[in-house]
Amino acid sequence: MRKKPACLSFTLLGLLIASASQAAESDWVEAAVTAVNPQVIEWRHDIHQHPELGNMEVRTAALVAEQLRASGIEVRTGVGKTGVVGVLKGGKPGPVVALRADMDALPVKEMTGLQFASKVQGLRLGKTVPVMHACGHDTHTAMLLGAAKVLAEHREQIAGTVVFLFQPAEEGAADADDFDTSSVAGARAMIRDGALDSPKVEAVFGVHVMAGYPTGHLYYKAGPVLNSDDEFRITVSGRQTHGSAPWTGSDPIVASAQIVNGLQTLVSRRSDLTKGMGVISVGSINGGTASNIIPESVVMTGTIRSNHPDIRAGILEQMPAMVGNIASSYATTAKLQLVPYAPVTVNDPALTQAMVTALEKAAPGKVERLPASLSPSEDFAFYAQKVPGLFVFLGATPEGEDMSKAANNHSPYFTADDATLATGVKAHVQFVLNYASR
Repeated sequence: MRKKPACLSFTLLGLLIASASQAAESDWVEAAVTAVNPQVIEWRHDIHQHPELGNMEVRTAALVAEQLRASGIEVRTGVGKTGVVGVLKGGKPGPVVALRADMDALPVKEMTGLQFASKVQGLRLGKTVPVMHACGHDTHTAMLLGAAKVLAEHREQIAGTVVFLFQPAEEGAADADDFDTSSVAGARAMIRDGALDSPKVEAVFGVHVMAGYPTGHLYYKAGPVLNSDDEFRITVSGRQTHGSAPWTGSDPIVASAQIVNGLQTLVSRRSDLTKGMGVISVGSINGGTASNIIPESVVMTGTIRSNHPDIRAGILEQMPAMVGNIASSYATTAKLQLVPYAPVTVNDPALTQAMVTALEKAAPGKVERLPASLSPSEDFAFYAQKVPGLFVFLGATPEGEDMSKAANNHSPYFTADDATLATGVKAHVQFVLNYASR
């Protein structure tokens, strides 16, 4: 008769110990994040004022490496060209997890009016362009540096090993043509250089700030969460002639117009839209020099997006024949260049579910599940193809503002609220702690 109460007593004791342990963990995380937050904001402002384009992140990488070393973290530089990898071994045995931040900026002229606004210019394919952190990568880098400092200061309480991935060229390489299929940059270059292999990573996490979502709120979704992205360039060649006698030449402008129309049917008539969505957008068309001359050629560029691998694959497979056949029917020829940028970003369902608790600890009462995938693309998808991954979103617009009027990511008016950085730091830390104890 005594065994049953004794068992219950041990169970209650275990629950009390676990509860006390969780409370203690919450206390030190909160205190450590609060302590580091002023420095995280300082890092963010500094990086924002000194943005660098993809594969040009020399100053940013040096700052990252210096701060990681100052925290006693093992550092490898030159990964994926200008990337930095930090390795922190915890005081307890456990898994190897990776946290990823991107460091590059965009060729955008900043119009925010912030005190720490960028006035920097950089080189993109040999041309001088304005440079701005118009997508929040400055916040990503600062938040991960903050998380690294917090985790390093409490390494004896960390189970396992943490790999910090500071990645270049998420937005593409500034030193390579977008349509150079031999060029490897960003996540692919990091993976090629062994970022996930030494030590062997078993799960990877990423956080991305988003304008139009309230500060300090976290958003997640299992399965497809961001679209794939493939870029294309089509050169349509005809035979130049006088505009008054088009029958004496071959008109690449008319052929190009039909190609644009035909491409839309790859989605509307040849994709199984019960599986997901797809979109083909032509963003530029260039041809001709005068109103009365039919030109020799027309060049158009565009993008293909989808949230389902089958739809993406179908478009990429069928596009070359359609473009070629339409061109030939107008007595022209077409050269199609297809450059895959990123597959669909897919959050591992089991990992996502297991980490909801981590998100709730980072942003109590401010965690929401996205009802559908979002339209942008991310080369984080390549990491998530190699190991289970989770990519979440952090609101970056102050709660009192009209979310519908917030300048979106990639706008010259894009801003990210400093007040959201602490939540991002906590999310990174909680991913590490909760993954080890799941």
